[in-house]
Formats: sequence, C-alpha cells, structure tokens
Amino acid sequence: MDKHAKIYVAGHRGLVGSALMRQLNAQGYSNIVTRTHGELDLTNQQAVKDFFQTEKPEYVFLAAAKVGGIHANNTYPAEFLYENLAIQTNVIHQSYVSGVKRLLFLGSSCIYPRDCPQPIKEEYLLTGELETTNRPYALAKIAGIEMCWSYNRQYGTQYLAVMPTNLYGPGDNYHLENSHVIPALIRKFHEAKVNSQATVTVWGSGNPKREFLYSEDMAEACLYVINLPEAQFKPMLAADRNDGLPPLLNLGSNSDLTISELASLVKKVVGFNGEISFDTNKPDGTMRKLMDSGRLNRLGWSANTKLIDGLKLAYQNYIKMMKID
Repeated sequence: MDKHAKIYVAGHRGLVGSALMRQLNAQGYSNIVTRTHGELDLTNQQAVKDFFQTEKPEYVFLAAAKVGGIHANNTYPAEFLYENLAIQTNVIHQSYVSGVKRLLFLGSSCIYPRDCPQPIKEEYLLTGELETTNRPYALAKIAGIEMCWSYNRQYGTQYLAVMPTNLYGPGDNYHLENSHVIPALIRKFHEAKVNSQATVTVWGSGNPKREFLYSEDMAEACLYVINLPEAQFKPMLAADRNDGLPPLLNLGSNSDLTISELASLVKKVVGFNGEISFDTNKPDGTMRKLMDSGRLNRLGWSANTKLIDGLKLAYQNYIKMMKID
C-alpha cells in the first residue's frame, strides 16, 4: 500500500480496529477513512453504498462486527447472525462495486469445527460440526469467507479472510458477562483485589485450552499480509480454483494454555492474593482451539509479544480506561 493510499478501517473503535489504526499511524499511512456507528450504520445497505460511492477507498480492513463471549453468544444469537451477515455483505459487495484493490476480512477461530484435529489448519473449515455456543456468529463469519472466495473467483477481486485466534489488548471490552475471557478475568481479579474478596469464581471447569494473541501483534500481521507482493498474496485468494481451500489465513501465537493456567497468570499480574474457584455449572465451550499459523509464519511473520507481557500491558490499559487510581 502506498503511504497516501485511501484506506478504510471498518470498526475502527473496537479491539481489532483500534489496533489497526495505531499500526497504520505508526507506519506512516496518512489517508485513513473511518466512520463511527452513529455516522454510518453498516447494516444499512443504502448507507454503505453511498459511503463507498463518495469515498472510494483503495484498501479495506473489515473489522466491524458484533462480538462477545459465550454468555453474549447464547443470549443474543439472532443479533449475532443478522448484524454480522448484514455488515459483511454490504461492505464486501460495495468494495467490489467501487473497485477496492485489496480487502482483509477479519474473523475468528470459532469458524472451525468443534472437534477438529489440533493444531487447526485452514483446510479444516467445514469438515465437522460447529461449537453450539457460538454457532450463529461462526456461520455468519463462514458466509463472509465464502463471499470473499466467490467474488475472487467470479470477479478477480483480492479479498482475503484472516482469522485471528483469541485477541486481547488496548480497547478491549471489560463487561463481566458479555466480554471475552481475558478482559473478564482482568476485571474480576481487579475488583476482587479492591474489595478484599477471598475468592474469584471463574466460569467452567478451567480445563479447556486457549491460544491468545496480543492485538498489536494481530494488527502488525494484518499490515504485513496486505502489503505482500502479488506473487505471495494472490496464491492465497483461491481466485482460480474451487478445490476446498478457501482464501483464508490463520493468525495465531502457536501456543496455548488452560483457562486455569490463564486465571493464575491474570491473578499474578493484577496482584490478587485470594483463591480461585471454578463454576462447573457454566459451559466450557470447545475444549481446545490451537491454530496452525504455519502458513503465515512461512510468509515471514511471527508473533513476538509473550502472554505475560501482553497481560501486563492489558491490565495497565484497563486501569487507564476505567480511570482507576
């Protein structure tokens, strides 16, 4: 991407989008277009059409989405399906209509089957049943991948779906029920420390294993990928084939740990001195989701932020966000 190319970041205020904004600014990109939800409702087809006709961005990072943890996915399945389908359908189609050069569609590791082999390779997509607790969200994201694939094959577009593993970092959502596991644990342990609680209760058995990637690393990977030369970028697009391998790229850290181990790390970072208990009446979700990021690594990029260091940075950000002394 030329440093003056017009770049649209959809969802620039979220965890993913804000990390992309920081990385773009750090690397000297000077023509970034953004809209808040109040300024542009991405579920509104006509509004999205008008925006693309007016702005005509050259590159698009599609990071806008309705996201949340197990509780949110179980509570609002219709919204997770409808809103995500509408957002990505409008943005991907109008990107094609307006002649966008390259688009990165951001998804999630939950697109893969619940019980697929570990680590998870891109070709495992659609080879088994999905995890029921987030199936509506996963199906919406799978539809987005298929849309990128179809437009690449039919119209010769350069749309790539990148699937980060579980993300955390600056700008995260710290809602106790609707957030993902790391921000929820950070808030739980901090409030327990402040209130001198004896115990922090963690959802589930603590046995599932999860992989995590610091959001700043994710953004760096996205810019690295979208800037790849044609000889490396085009083979990933599946533009000339329909052989089962979609235009899909895993973004991960290549390591995982149990939720119990994660809780102990967060406890240490926050400085909570009490005990940890587990509520086994709450769902565990998929037991393991370690992604195979070998394809990305072979392209020349690997994550560099250690989990303990990322957790420290995330906790500092939480303190700052919540304006806590």
